[in-house]
Amino acid sequence: MLRKAKIKDAKEIYNLLANFAKKGLLLVRPLNYIYENLRDFWIYEKNSRVIACCSLHIVGWQDLAEVKSLAVKDAYHKKGIGSKLVNQCLNEAKEIGIKKVFALTYAPEFFKKLGFKPTKKSSLPHKIWSECVNCPYFPDCKETALIKTL
Repeated sequence: MLRKAKIKDAKEIYNLLANFAKKGLLLVRPLNYIYENLRDFWIYEKNSRVIACCSLHIVGWQDLAEVKSLAVKDAYHKKGIGSKLVNQCLNEAKEIGIKKVFALTYAPEFFKKLGFKPTKKSSLPHKIWSECVNCPYFPDCKETALIKTL
């Protein structure tokens, strides 16, 4: 079931993201970050357990948001759950008047299938790079920037 995250989900979201962060696939997100940004998160649950999450974070820009923290437990890959989560974030972005959504990712082909197009990182606002110092690959960014116009 796909739904907005609730307080009771924060620790499961944290654990899911931490697992991917250990593999170098996502940025580390402290538990307080999850709580502070909980309203950005959508989760997918099965048997009352969080098996996937994704967030839509509005950038300090009038018409731009980022899809981030997309993670699906390994046992549930290739079942369309990630696509459902990203599409839900895109629908939410449309509802609130966001015109463009971007993603920084190690899986560009996944986002291309959802209509995202490659873009230059330099075209994105500098504010988004404030989290880069927490990345294991900083300053040699290995992520691909993609954007979708809604």
